[in-house]
This record gives sequence, structure tokens and C-alpha cells, in this order.
Amino acid sequence: MTTTTLAALVPVLPLLGALAGLALGRVAPGFVRPLAVLPPLAATVLAALVAARQHGGPAINAATELTPTGSVPVELALHLDGFAVVVAVLVAAVATCVQLYSTGYLREDPRYPSYAALVSLFTSAMLLVVYSGDLMVLLVGWEVMGICSYFLVGHYWETPEARSASLKAFLVTKLGDVPFLIGLFALAADTGSFRITRILDAVGNGGLDHPTLIALLLLAGVAGKSAQFPLHIWLPDAMAGPTPVSALIHAATMVAAGVYFVARLLPVFAASAAALVVLAVMAAVTMAGSALAALAQDDIKRVLAYSTIGQLGYMTAALAVADRSAAVFHLLTHGAFKALLFLAAGALIHAAGTNSLTAMARTGALRTRAADAYWTMTVALLALAALPPFSGFFSKEAVLGAAERAAVGHTEAAPVVAGWIVLTAGLATAVLTAAYATRLWLRAFHGQGAERPVHSSQPLVMNVILWVLAAPSLALGLAYGVLGDWFGGASLAPTLTTSVLATGLALVGGLVTYGTWRHTTALAAARPRGPLEPQPESEAEMATEALTGHAPEDGDLAERPDPADPGRLLLGPLHRHAAAGFHLDAAARALFVRPTLAAARLAAFLDREVVDTYARAGAAVPRLLGAAVRKSQTGNAQTYLTVLLAGALVLAVAAVLVTAAGA
Repeated sequence: MTTTTLAALVPVLPLLGALAGLALGRVAPGFVRPLAVLPPLAATVLAALVAARQHGGPAINAATELTPTGSVPVELALHLDGFAVVVAVLVAAVATCVQLYSTGYLREDPRYPSYAALVSLFTSAMLLVVYSGDLMVLLVGWEVMGICSYFLVGHYWETPEARSASLKAFLVTKLGDVPFLIGLFALAADTGSFRITRILDAVGNGGLDHPTLIALLLLAGVAGKSAQFPLHIWLPDAMAGPTPVSALIHAATMVAAGVYFVARLLPVFAASAAALVVLAVMAAVTMAGSALAALAQDDIKRVLAYSTIGQLGYMTAALAVADRSAAVFHLLTHGAFKALLFLAAGALIHAAGTNSLTAMARTGALRTRAADAYWTMTVALLALAALPPFSGFFSKEAVLGAAERAAVGHTEAAPVVAGWIVLTAGLATAVLTAAYATRLWLRAFHGQGAERPVHSSQPLVMNVILWVLAAPSLALGLAYGVLGDWFGGASLAPTLTTSVLATGLALVGGLVTYGTWRHTTALAAARPRGPLEPQPESEAEMATEALTGHAPEDGDLAERPDPADPGRLLLGPLHRHAAAGFHLDAAARALFVRPTLAAARLAAFLDREVVDTYARAGAAVPRLLGAAVRKSQTGNAQTYLTVLLAGALVLAVAAVLVTAAGA
């Protein structure tokens, strides 16, 4: 079987699994779990076989025209280069892990069959994006992922949060997709093709007439799909969906699609220095802002959501300095450790019965009751904080190294100013990333509250998947030499300057956060207590008494702000704004939602008071005429005869007058 045939089967298998799962979900529920797991598992094997055959060599291309269009043709095309085949393995492998994990996590969910089918369809769409060599076919996968995310985020549609989050995710991403589609058409008009290889050839020969306009239009869609400022606001709310869905969206599908698209078409963006500077600014704001927001969140999944936004910012930052190898390298390592973080968070939520870090801190014993989640999440958080030798260290250093080279003018394709923007923001974000990773770890696992009832047993499959993902989270970065060969001989080795600087800053961020946490605890413990004062039952109560001077009132402490939170102390007055995502949701409501609702109310008023007035008048005039005529129809014969004679007399008089006038 040829390599292109194997590659064509990779997205087809999950699609067939989705269709079969939907068809058999009600009539044969026993087949649902095998149909959920086996197709993506087979796709993973085939994707790995395709990668082994391609082996980082020359790109493999195959195409057939779908239908004559009369102008720019649309082709069913495959483009298998080193980037595509490696990313496909990541997508299929993470999807398989998510499907296996979901068999335990959602084992009691009555809507599991539709959930599993949508996850498979989601996976198929992303694989189509990865392998596609034609932009119109890529757009099909791009949009299918959008509708799948709508249904998956809204899986718990009984809750208003899930309904609102699914609608918000759909609308915000569509807001970016409109200019994205216009940009695709403009790109095809300039180059005469939707085929990626022909577009890149045309760009290389100077055939792009409007590079800045096209790049900026395409970046709008990328910002929406990959949750970059200012269209990132849908992603934190998307946590209303099941946790395995969050792992899939954040690790290997949808949000990775935008980054992968720019990496695939990087010469188009590099043709405009202004577009790269815009991309650098967007990445810098995204990285720093999301890291600050993550430091203030109490919901563990929202912390990880803002973390994803920031790590995607690192990927777009690498693209802003024209290094797609570093961007895709970080996409791969991030896919492994972010999938692990979300699935471990799901295990914690299953154990503690809450998403709240404050509640987890007051629960106690999670590091022993959920030991698998504790150890594997520790590995993932160290990778997130980019400490050596964990995978995130190598990929993040590849990004910072590329930024350093651009900043000193060693990268001709990238503006120097873009390099400095990315390097400065990347180093600042390294401190903040280590800070919020340390805060999450301390609050989730090292709370000193009284033990509360927790679920002591986890489904075995959930814990197995955590350990499976822990291996690449730890060691994938060490393959930078091999991946560099697959990516066309790119150098992904860490550079000394940025490695030392970024690692040192990360250690500072982690140690300061740990010291703040210890200081609060020590301050509370050192406060003298009277003999009749009740002893505090938890670290949170001690901190409240130390900072406010009185014991908290009775009630559920998990629902109150916790002054022991190191993020609250580190951010100070900024905490309230960071916790609200710097009020970008409010800004979106003011700029888009309220004007749209006002326009809708105006349209309704005009329709009711203007358009409907004509319709009502058209009915009223005949009705009034009918009423007037009806009054003359009395049914009295004498009246009719009198009117007839009067009319005849009038006509006779008129005839006489006309005759006399003529004479």
C-alpha cells in the first residue's frame, strides 16, 4: 500500500468510527467504546507508519481535482512533509489517549455515545487539516472542528454555563473566520491556486501582490482558532465542557490548527515585515496577559486554559521571528504535557468533587488519595515551567533562541524589532509561568486543611493514561536533534544565553511563589491566640485570622476568597483585574454584543412600525372601502329606486346642459 493511501486512511478511520458510533449508539451500545477507541488507535499506527516512510525527506504530494470551478481549481490534495507527518502522530495519539481516558471518566454519562462520536469526528477534521495540501479542503476540516467544539463544549447543555460557553466559542471563532475566508480568496486570486505548494512557489517568485493585507486577514482567523489576543476570550469559558474535551482541544486539535496553518504558510506571512511585527505584538500581549490571568484563577481548569493561551503565544512568537521549526517543536511538547495536565486535573476533580483550588487546598490528602495524578501532574508542571530536563525546557528554549537570533539580526526573514518584542515578552512570561505552575501545585496538593471525604478510587484506565503521557512530557524534548532533521535540518538545540537566563527566571518565579506561600502560613501560625479562642481548623482559617485580625464567619470557606492564595498576594491590586481576564469580556460586550443587540432592536422596531405599517395599511384600505359600501346596502327597495331615479335625473340634467353649451 502506498504512503499516500495510508495517509488518506488516517483521517478516514476516525470519521468512519464517528459515523458507526452514531448509528449504533442506541441499538448496540456495547459497540460504542470499541468504536471510540479502535479507529483513532489504528489511525495512530498508520500515522506513525506514514511518518516512518516519509522520514523527514522530500515532501510527498498527491492530488486529484474535485470538480471544475471555471477559475481557481479545488483539489483533493495531500502534502506530507516532516512537519505534517509528525503533527499527525501527535493528533492521533492524543485523541486515542483522550478516548481511552473518557471510557472511565464518562462511564456513567448517558450521552457518552454522541460524545465519543463527536470526539472522533473532531480528530478526523484535525487530521484533514494536517495532511491537506489544498486550502479549500483544509477549510473543511477547519470549520468541522468549529461545529464539533460547539457541541462538545455544550455537552452538559442542562447548565447555562455550558450553553453560553458553546455559543461564545462558536461566535468568537466565526468572528475571525470571516476575514480568514476573505484572506484565502485573496491569496488564491494573487497566486492563481489553492494548492499550498503552488502558493509557496508563487510567493518565492514574488507573485504575491498584497502580502500585508492577505497576512493580516489570515491572522484574524488564526487569532480566533488558536485563541490569541484579542480573540482568546472564548477559551477559558470553554472549560464548561467535559475535561477530556478540554485536553483534546488544548493539546492537539483546534487551537493548534491556527499555529500549524501559519507554520505551513510561513513564507506568505514572512513576505510582509509589518505582518510579522503585528504577529510579534499579538504573541507578546497574549503571553504576558494570559500568564498574569492564570496566576489569579481559582478554577484549576481555567488556570490551565490561560496556560494554553500563553503557550500558544510562544508558538506564534516563534513564527513571528520566522522559525516554524521551533513553533512546531513547542506544539509537539506542549501537546504532550498539556494533555497530561488536563487529564490529571480531571482525576483531581474526580477525587475532590470540585474544580476550585481553594476547595482542594482545604480538602487535604489529595497527594496521597490521588497519588498518580500528583506525580504525573508534577512532571507536567515542571515541563510547563520549562525546567531541564523536562520537554518544555527544550522547546521553549528553541523559541527563545530563535528570538535571540532575530534580535541580533541573524535572521534575515524576521525584523529585528520582532525579535526584541518576542525575547522580552518570552523571558517575562517564563517568570510568570513558573509562578502560576508552582501556585497550582501547592494549592492542589499541599493544602493543610482538615481532610474531607474524597473519592479514593479512580478507574484504572485513567491512571494508566496519565503515566503514558508522562513519558513524552519528560523525555520528548531530548529528541530535538532527531526532530531537527525531520524539520529540514533545523537547529533546535538550546542556546547558552537564553537557557541560563530563562531557567534562572523560572526558578526565581517558582521560589518567590513558594516563599510567599510559606510566609502566609508562618504569619498565621505565629499569631498569639487567647485561651478561649477556637483553634483554626485549616491553613486558610489561619491566614484569614492573620491578615484580617478576626476569625472567619461560619460557612463554606471554599466559596470565599482565600487570603492565603500566593497569587493574591503577588499580584496585589492587579489581582481583581487579572481574575476577570482584564475585563476583555466586558470590552467585547461593549464593542460587539451591545451594538449588535441595539441594531437588532432597531431592526425589530423598523420592521414592526414601518414595514408592518404598509402591510396593515394595505389591508385597512379595502376594509374601509368595504365598510363604506356596506352602509349603502340597506336592503330597502324604495331607497334603491329613489337613488336610481335621482341618478337618472342628474344624468338628464347634465345631458341637457352639455347640449345647450354645444349649441
